[in-house]
Amino acid sequence: MKIIFVLPDMPGGGTERVVALLSNEFVKRGYQVAILLFAGNQVAYPLDEHIEIHISGQASGGDIRLRLKRLKDMRNYYKKNAGCYIFAFSVMGAVFSVLAAVGIPHHLLISERNDPSKYEHQKIRDWAYAKADRVVFQTEEMKSCFEEKIRKKSVVIQNPVADNIPDPYEGNRKKRIVSVGRLEKQKNHKLLIDAFAKFVEQYPDYELHIFGVGKLEDELKENARQLGVDKYVFFRGFSEHVKEEIRDSAMFVLSSDYEGISNSMIEALAMGVPVISTDCPIGGSRSYIEDNISGLLVPVGDKEALAAAMEKIAGNTKLASYLSENSVKIKQKYSLSSIADEFLKEAGIQ
Repeated sequence: MKIIFVLPDMPGGGTERVVALLSNEFVKRGYQVAILLFAGNQVAYPLDEHIEIHISGQASGGDIRLRLKRLKDMRNYYKKNAGCYIFAFSVMGAVFSVLAAVGIPHHLLISERNDPSKYEHQKIRDWAYAKADRVVFQTEEMKSCFEEKIRKKSVVIQNPVADNIPDPYEGNRKKRIVSVGRLEKQKNHKLLIDAFAKFVEQYPDYELHIFGVGKLEDELKENARQLGVDKYVFFRGFSEHVKEEIRDSAMFVLSSDYEGISNSMIEALAMGVPVISTDCPIGGSRSYIEDNISGLLVPVGDKEALAAAMEKIAGNTKLASYLSENSVKIKQKYSLSSIADEFLKEAGIQ
C-alpha cells in the first residue's frame, strides 16, 4: 500500500506546505509515501529521505502531445502501484489521475485547496470530483459550492499547524508589518501597500516586509514608489526560515481577494503574531479567526478598513497582546497529528 500525493509542482506555497507536512507525518508512522509532480520538479520544503519523488512531466503550456505523454507516464506509475491511495491536491491533478488510473485498482481522495467559484473549467472539475471516493474541503462554504452528489461524499478538514512552530515572541515587538504569499493578483498585495501608505502617515516608524515571489513584483515595487513609501516597503522573496523572520513582528496581514486557507496566516496565529485578514471567500480566515478576539477581520478590498485595523493594533498594545494570547490556542486544536488522523480515516486507511 502506498499513499501518492499528486500536484503540479512544489515551489513555495500553502498547498505544497501541507503536502510536505502530511507526507513527513505519514512516513513517520510507517506508511509508504510518494509525491507525483506532473508539471515541474521543484521541491521547496524539506521532505523525509524515504519519500519518493516521481516526475511525470513539466508544464505543458496546453500542448496536447505533452499532456498525453504525462498521462502515459502517470498511468504506468499507477500500474506499478496498483491498489495505491491517490491524494490529489490540485484540480488538474484530480482530472489527470482519474484519466490515468482507469481500470487500475486505486483509491482516490481529492482535496480542494481554493475558492471553487474561481476555477475556469468547472464542468471537467466536477466530473473528476464525482469519480473520487472522498472529497476534502477546507470549509463548509467551500463544500456548499458543489452539487449534492459531490457533497454527499465529502468532508471538511482544515489545515494543520506544524509541530515545529516557534514559541510566541516575548518582548517588545519590532515595528514591522509582515505579509507572506505569492505575488499574484489573488493575494492583492496592492491593497496592502495602499493601506500601508495611509497607515504610515500616522506611524512613520513602521516598515512593511513582504515575503514571496511572483510575476507582480515589479508592478508592486512601482506602486510603492508612486505612493512615496518605497523606502518603507521591503520585498524579501522566498525564505525557508520565514517563521523565524516574522516571529517578532508587530502584525501579520493577509490581504487576499479570495483564499482557501492561508497556511502563512495559520502559522502567524500559532506564533502569536497579531493577525489582520480580509474576510475573504471561501471562509478560511473566518474559520480560524474570531474577530477582535484572536485576530481582526476586514472587508475584501477595503483600503480604509485595512489601514484602520493596522492603526488599531499599532495604537493599542493591550489589544495586540490579547489577540496574541487567544490566537496561539489554534496550535493544539489543529495539530498535525490530529489532521493527519482525519485524512487517513477519510481515505479509509485507518
